[in-house]
Formats: sequence, C-alpha cells, structure tokens
Amino acid sequence: METFDYAGTLLSCADGDRSALRRLYDEEAGRLIAVALRIVRRRELAEDVVHDAFIAIWQRAATFDPAIGSARAWIYTVVRNRALNAVRDGKRENLQDTPDAEPEPAPDSIIVDAVERLASESRLRGCLERLEPEKRDCVLLSYVTGFSHAEISDRLGVPLGTVKSWVKRGLAALQECMA
Repeated sequence: METFDYAGTLLSCADGDRSALRRLYDEEAGRLIAVALRIVRRRELAEDVVHDAFIAIWQRAATFDPAIGSARAWIYTVVRNRALNAVRDGKRENLQDTPDAEPEPAPDSIIVDAVERLASESRLRGCLERLEPEKRDCVLLSYVTGFSHAEISDRLGVPLGTVKSWVKRGLAALQECMA
C-alpha cells in the first residue's frame, strides 16, 4: 500500500497545483466530513464546513510548516476549527437522529485513526503509547475527536466520573512524559 504524501501535496497546493488539491480531497474528504459531522451533527453543514476548509487549505497551504507538525494534522485542524466556528456561530442544530446521518464509527476505529494521524516519530505518540489503554482512549476521544466526557462515558460504557478521572490522569501522565 502506497503512503499518501500530505506534506508534498500541500507544497504543490501552495505552488498553485489544482490537481494536488483534488488528490488531497479524494484522499481525505470522507474522513474530514465525518470529523465535521461529529461536531456539527448535520450532513449538509458538515459538507459545507469541509468545502470551506478546502478553500482555506488552498489559500493558506503556503503557511503550513512541517517543523511545527504533520501536514495531515494541519489539515484536520483546519476542518475542526471551521466546524467549531460553525457551532459557535449558531449554525448547529442538535438533531440526534437525522435520516441522512452516517452511523458513527466504533470507538476503537476512531481511536486507531486518531493515533495514526500523529506522526510516528513524534514524542507525543511515544508518550501516548505508554499510557494505559483506557486513559489513552479517553484523552484521544476528548481532545482529538472532540467528544464530551458524557459522550465518552456513553461510548465506553463506564461512569462519567471514571472518564473524567482517566482524562485527568492521562493528561498528567502525558505532561510528565513530555517534560
């Protein structure tokens, strides 16, 4: 399986290569829509968020700095911020069971995807891998995918207080590891 070159694709976008933007869209649009959908909870709004994010990615590709983080993380951050802005601006409708909503992926697949998004050489990834699985899962579900503690509690089938404790202890362990 060939690995997609996110950084190279962003550099090509910065140079004005529209086909690079198309390749990036083809590679990530589905997952990015799922991320946006998790935040805004409406399929059409999630698609709008991703569309706006790709315009921003095209316009700001030259600002990507590989020294700061991975290209894929940068792309996901753009989408996440756009989705959060849509929520903040009041565009979100809290519809739990919309007929066109995609089923939410299982927590394990969300966690695996979140870990894979992190650069394999990063210190953060090493520290995350050292965490106890339940603490790592709670931290990733909270800070990478944006789930609330209550949503994590429901997904994992554990009490809310336990989730809060695991997140707090996981963050403390990460802070100690990164120091």
